[in-house]
Amino acid sequence: MTGAHRGSRRPLFVLTILVGSFLLFLVQPMVARMVLPRLGGAPAVWNSAMLVYQALLLGGYAYAHWLGRFAVRRQAMIHLGLLLVAALWLPVGLARIAPPAPGQEALWVPLLLFASIGPVFFAVSAQAPLMQRWFAADPRAGDPYFLYAASNLGSFAGLISYPALVEPMLPLEKQSIGWTLGYVLLFMLVAAAAAARWGRGPESDQSPDTAGGEARPDWRRQVHWLLIAAVPSGLMLSTTTHLTTDIVAMPLLWVLPLGLYLFSFVIAFSSWTSLTNVIVTIAPALLLLVGGQALLGTGGGTMLVALASLVMLFVVATALHGYLYFLRPGPRYLTLFYLIMSAGGVLGGAFAALIAPLVFNWVYEHPVLVLAAAMLLPLPALLPWEKWLGLRRPLPVVAALVAIAAFASWKLVATWDGTLHGAHVVWAAIIVAVGLLVIRWRWAYVAVLFLLMLGFGGVQTLEKGRDGMRVRSYFGIYTVTDDRYHQQRRLAHGTTLHGLQRTTPGHELDPTTYYGHQSGVGLTLDRLPELAGPDAAVGIVGLGTGTLSCYRKAGQNWTIFEIDPVMADIARDPTKFTFLSRCAADAPIVIGDARLQIAKLPPARFDVLVIDAFSSDAIPLHLLTREAFDAYTRALRPGGILLVHISNRFFDLEPVLAAEARGRGWSAAIRLDPGPEDSEFGDLTGSNWVALTATPARLAQLTRGLRPRQNAAANDTWVALRGEAGFERWTDDYASTLPILLWGNLIGKHE
Repeated sequence: MTGAHRGSRRPLFVLTILVGSFLLFLVQPMVARMVLPRLGGAPAVWNSAMLVYQALLLGGYAYAHWLGRFAVRRQAMIHLGLLLVAALWLPVGLARIAPPAPGQEALWVPLLLFASIGPVFFAVSAQAPLMQRWFAADPRAGDPYFLYAASNLGSFAGLISYPALVEPMLPLEKQSIGWTLGYVLLFMLVAAAAAARWGRGPESDQSPDTAGGEARPDWRRQVHWLLIAAVPSGLMLSTTTHLTTDIVAMPLLWVLPLGLYLFSFVIAFSSWTSLTNVIVTIAPALLLLVGGQALLGTGGGTMLVALASLVMLFVVATALHGYLYFLRPGPRYLTLFYLIMSAGGVLGGAFAALIAPLVFNWVYEHPVLVLAAAMLLPLPALLPWEKWLGLRRPLPVVAALVAIAAFASWKLVATWDGTLHGAHVVWAAIIVAVGLLVIRWRWAYVAVLFLLMLGFGGVQTLEKGRDGMRVRSYFGIYTVTDDRYHQQRRLAHGTTLHGLQRTTPGHELDPTTYYGHQSGVGLTLDRLPELAGPDAAVGIVGLGTGTLSCYRKAGQNWTIFEIDPVMADIARDPTKFTFLSRCAADAPIVIGDARLQIAKLPPARFDVLVIDAFSSDAIPLHLLTREAFDAYTRALRPGGILLVHISNRFFDLEPVLAAEARGRGWSAAIRLDPGPEDSEFGDLTGSNWVALTATPARLAQLTRGLRPRQNAAANDTWVALRGEAGFERWTDDYASTLPILLWGNLIGKHE
């Protein structure tokens, strides 16, 4: 190691930044888990949380920029003092503030998060730019920007470690204690970094803002930084939404785009310039090939398409962040640079997470951000054909090529049927070829990319949004379509079928999908008069299209819980679906998170409580904890039955419910309905329903005796619930989906 490197204390600053960034991205999901039972699972809550985090991060960067006006010694004294004051909020936990008044939730959620972790998050978020500034205070240290790569490597590690290691291994209380110990380590490292710069001579006590003669970047350059930072941030969120809405609803998928986004900084701000140059070169071509499908909204995509979208995000983000690194100022304006980058991240995130759901009825923010990336990317000539041909004025040829792409796009639109085959391949290939040829001319490149989007299903996607049959809320995108061949009306929630009604005369009110008469819920509700009398009370969590409402019989009292008011509007609208209007028009629909709403009800309210809130293969984890079941138990009458729908492509939830039943001393059984082998309408699907009750005699009355598991496919067979040895009961303090994800896949491979 050279003397300069020994004097710069490079390992100390790298470790300090790694630890701080690791803690920062570890505390975000940890606090999210803490607030889940208190606030429910509404996406609006998490949007508010995201904005709080981004606002605190921006505030931390602004504080670091402000601190730069002082000498390093004073900076260290102020920042160490701030870290000590912020330690008063440790260990991490939720602030005890009064619950919100009706209609004040939007203000109360940010207040709770600010009061709970605001000072700690603010102080830790400032350490990355501040450590880089202190590092640069030693003139022998060299370029400090490589430390930003270390910062994002720490963020990436913190993000991945929470769902993979921390949550499965530790309850929340121990997570909080562990994070507090990490904070103590960070304080000691910051103090050591301060000591390394405290007494190195006069130059170490000089503010970097007063050192050097570099001119302050003008406003055009700052706006350029802002836009380049905003696009990858927004594209990261839009890719997540696009994947989970129109390609594949896979659990924990949000971790991958965010992780790739963070890792792109590691590449761009490191010394791997050759790799960055390769990525910058291929980025326009990859954006054309994959981004050209950004308006395709047919649903039912494949994992290959999902993988391509993730690769595009990583390559484009790395290219843009590499461009930012190229445009970086000298160390004197380092904190200004990071402050504007952070503001760009907030801008892109706010557009994708808050503005787009209010303005668009589909994931239009994704193609918008793809086009924005095309407008900002460096565009090195991939094929310098005009030089090979010796053209002095290539623009007329470029215009002619764009016209050819426009003709091919028109032909593609005219014949598009949702699949790429035959002539479609030829027309799409022509557009792509033109795009590759005109990369050097930005106006032509962006125009061809847009033409490819329109031809590749884009016009059809735009047309579907004009008839009022597609709506969007914070909870998802709902599309109502008619299948005239099968005489069905369908409701899709992203890529997941959310409900279906037959349009065949005389069969409009027949139960469909997971709710047939041979499903667990069908068997229970059909026998409800026998089980609970003619005036039975029923609670339904999860409305969907209202299919279950047609099981209601005269004299029964039903209450429906639905988190999304848009979903309630769809189910109530007889021009869309008629289950609710014809079978239970007077049934009250309680809007809000079901767990919170059920807890407000008087005790002993229901004879049967149906939990059917597992849509798009996502698990509302807070609905399956011991505390949630306490609320359900309180709401059930003596001898009441709790029915939980656990059909899922990725998770096997049997161990969760088996552990809960065992912990309560309840009896439980599962109906594994495979669906009919041959059906006249073909709209009944397999389903898994679990029945739980504190009264063994009531379960025996429902199931008429349990059968061996190998006979589970019989028409009315219930079998014993299968548990897992050593599986811990889920609580608000400890629950992890990773073990059941792994266990479910293992079981599936052996059955």
